[in-house]
Amino acid sequence: MNLSSDLKVESLPIQLSFQEWLSRQRAHERRVRKWTDPHQTRTARGQKHPVYDFLFTYYSYRPALFRRWHPGPAVVLCGPESEEFLRWPEYQCTPEGVTVDRSRLREHRRESVRFIRVLLAAMQQRPAFYGCYGMHEWAMVYRQTPEEIRHNAYPLRFPQDEISKVVASNSICCTHFDAFRFFTPPARPLNRNLLSRSTTLEFEQRGCLHANMDLYKWAYKLTPFTPGELIADCFELARDIREVDMRASPYDLRSLGFIPVAVETVEGRAEYERHQREFAERSVPLRAQLIEICDWLVAGRNKGTDT
Repeated sequence: MNLSSDLKVESLPIQLSFQEWLSRQRAHERRVRKWTDPHQTRTARGQKHPVYDFLFTYYSYRPALFRRWHPGPAVVLCGPESEEFLRWPEYQCTPEGVTVDRSRLREHRRESVRFIRVLLAAMQQRPAFYGCYGMHEWAMVYRQTPEEIRHNAYPLRFPQDEISKVVASNSICCTHFDAFRFFTPPARPLNRNLLSRSTTLEFEQRGCLHANMDLYKWAYKLTPFTPGELIADCFELARDIREVDMRASPYDLRSLGFIPVAVETVEGRAEYERHQREFAERSVPLRAQLIEICDWLVAGRNKGTDT
């Protein structure tokens, strides 16, 4: 059940009894621990995972923070136990119970919220592009030596000369700067557009796997105003995307159970596009909810402390 789909930040506050919000809190922790516990076990053993570690290293949200549940806007937590949430300065105690107070959003975070809102709205409105076929991962190993390859504990599916041919025979049209910046130097000029941090708003679009993975980042950057269920929904999407992202890469990860999406073939590119379209569709309601939270937070500047 996707509890975050019920988010209506401008609705009348929903009061949750102690047992109701405790149930949601525990359900959130159980759900999240399925992802965080294996990662922490691997970390304790000094083991690395080329697919899943990315979700905890590239993204900076610590597992302990991810496991913490927040109710989000328009929710009042009842019972004396709810005072535990007052450890966060963004919460307030009202006669009805404890709730997040948007007027307590710190000034230095307001510009970040505005940027997130503009970026997400641009992605929501801009037509999705499905013609990249995952070539960004190939561009990240293009003409590298074995020592330079990031996940060199695992073999590549092809020798470097074959990877170079695949890159040269495909149009490289990455639209996501945070993928483009990891291209090898000889691969960057091959991209259709020379991306930079300043062009993010111009090119970011919802057909991009990495842009949709980043919904998780934008969700946790809005904490504690983001419902825990919504953060988990965004993480789940990011995890599913990461699997396809690496299956479509030139790495051979069959020893870990990941069957390649052979984007070097016509059939593989069609399969990749099917995944892209599915992820783009899944991203739309999540992005809409994040936009709604941003609007609510920015409006709170003028509406005082009402929630």
